[in-house]
Amino acid sequence: MRRQVFSILVENTSGVLSHVSGLFSRRGYNIDSFSAGVTADPRFTRMTIVSSGDELILEQIEKQLAKLEDVVDIKILEPTDSVTRELMLVKISAKDTDRQSVLAISEIFHGKVVDVTRDSMVIEITGHTDKLDSFLDMLSDYQILELARTGITGLSRGTKDVIIIE
Repeated sequence: MRRQVFSILVENTSGVLSHVSGLFSRRGYNIDSFSAGVTADPRFTRMTIVSSGDELILEQIEKQLAKLEDVVDIKILEPTDSVTRELMLVKISAKDTDRQSVLAISEIFHGKVVDVTRDSMVIEITGHTDKLDSFLDMLSDYQILELARTGITGLSRGTKDVIIIE
């Protein structure tokens, strides 16, 4: 099993999310991560989908996505040729005595404290998925009350495969 990141440029129309997710559910493909947002051109949305499978399944996903009417472009974001990031918010149970050590761990990972109450802290951290996983590992001595992750988003490096639509 291999993980693959698909960056899909689609027309920004109602129902496009349903078409894309329907393709995955009809074929029994799993979505490991999904994020979407309007691009600089409001006519288009960029979806970043992470899926796992063997070579044949991943090829089929790409081919099936290309057949969808709303899909304008598909890129495979290879780790060496792309930049990917994920955002995570973590709410940790933290009394006065814990805050300094949690803050020190957060600073190592360039996390930002975005909320503090008497008994908890919310930390925002962005970066590669491995970085976020390592951060969680370092917090294993603390009680994580809530956790939210956006899923991966990314772009290819350079300009060689940029599509400009007039």
